Amino acid sequence: MAQPRLNSVIRALEEGKTPIATFVSPPSIEGAIALSTTAYDAVVFEYEHHPYDIKDLRDCLQYMLNRRQILERGTLSPGVTPFVRIPPNGAEMSQWIAKQVLDVGAYGIVWPHVGTVEEAYNAVASCRYPRPKSAPAFRPEGQRGDAPVTAARYWGLTQQEYYARADVWPLNPQGELLVIIMCEEVKAIDNLPRILSEVPGIGVVLIGEGDLSQNLGCPRQYDHPAVVEAMTAIRRICQEHHVPCGHPHVESHNLENVLKEGYGFLMTAPVRSYAVLDACRTKLGRVTS
Repeated sequence: MAQPRLNSVIRALEEGKTPIATFVSPPSIEGAIALSTTAYDAVVFEYEHHPYDIKDLRDCLQYMLNRRQILERGTLSPGVTPFVRIPPNGAEMSQWIAKQVLDVGAYGIVWPHVGTVEEAYNAVASCRYPRPKSAPAFRPEGQRGDAPVTAARYWGLTQQEYYARADVWPLNPQGELLVIIMCEEVKAIDNLPRILSEVPGIGVVLIGEGDLSQNLGCPRQYDHPAVVEAMTAIRRICQEHHVPCGHPHVESHNLENVLKEGYGFLMTAPVRSYAVLDACRTKLGRVTS
């Protein structure tokens, strides 16, 4: 019998639904508590534009846990799944940061500024444990170091159960880790067909329209024809490769258009109210929890 899905974003995608997430920016215990019982599918702790602090993240993840929620829902699946956006790749390709955030229990990583096949391969490989070459879906070859104690406890699993499920989806259909790469420069768009053809294990491509508009010479002019054309190209490439494309700034003024364009993953602005979340769920027919 199939085990209940732990990652609610993966569950939504498997069911043909559109997941909705938001940033916790800056990461804080207060933000974690406030968002832990909302109707979001996921929250993304934002460490691209805030100082990276693994102890701070660990505290935030602990405060996402709610014992009453676990009891009432009768499942180990978190009510709202915690992801992390890590700092952009440097020469070391950020593998050490990916390892640390996974080791404290994150269910997925948002990788900013992924613009080449090599960077995309690294993103997936960093989230996988090594395995024999004879194993199914051997590549991308796992680079994650073995230290599962904290993450397994956070997920509520034994270490062996954690090993079986701590792999990337959809490359491993039983995997509970989601790799989200951000496409936010012209180079990345040019390379995206190769990335999605040659690197299995990418769960979502999230457009970074702020940086993309900078790269196109029209900063934050999201209605500029060059930005619209670039975002349309990213969506088309994702559709051709059957990978969900995410929109990073869903607000009340653009919600109708975002849904019409067929985005498969929605990020609302860092929460100030839950009006946009409620509007998204209503439009998507996801009013009931």
